[in-house]
Amino acid sequence: MSIKRLAGILLSGLAALAFLACDADKLSKLKPGITSADEVRQLMGEPSLEWVEADGTRVWEYPRTPEGIVNYMLVIGPDNLLREVRQVLTEENFAKVRPGMSRDEVRYLLGKPAHEVYFSLKKEKVWDWKTKVEPGMTWYFNVHFNNDGVVTRTSTSFAAPGA
Repeated sequence: MSIKRLAGILLSGLAALAFLACDADKLSKLKPGITSADEVRQLMGEPSLEWVEADGTRVWEYPRTPEGIVNYMLVIGPDNLLREVRQVLTEENFAKVRPGMSRDEVRYLLGKPAHEVYFSLKKEKVWDWKTKVEPGMTWYFNVHFNNDGVVTRTSTSFAAPGA
């Protein structure tokens, strides 16, 4: 293995650890039922996306992609208090992705993808999320959409760092 490649792997790993440490510190300060929406914004910043449900509940997205292997959804109740913090990149959620789902449904379930690539010959868009980093290998969960934005299938893939 070349020095350049090893350095890239180490730097990527250190960046991910720093990100996780920062998140752990912030998340430890969030108390469901106590922390207000304003306090969440002060601590976590602006969400990348907000969904508003019929009862006034808001779900705020805090993605950690493309570098991270987590995405957070914070649920703010109609009373303006934090209700729940969910890390959504889980095997359980990946298993919920089914053919026929829309892009919005997948985004609500998994958060912002790490990458979006369009394959013109196959006429499909693929979203991916980094799921695991091992020495010499990064794993991804992929969702394939047709031109109508409907899930056709899922897959997994891996790439060598720097590839």
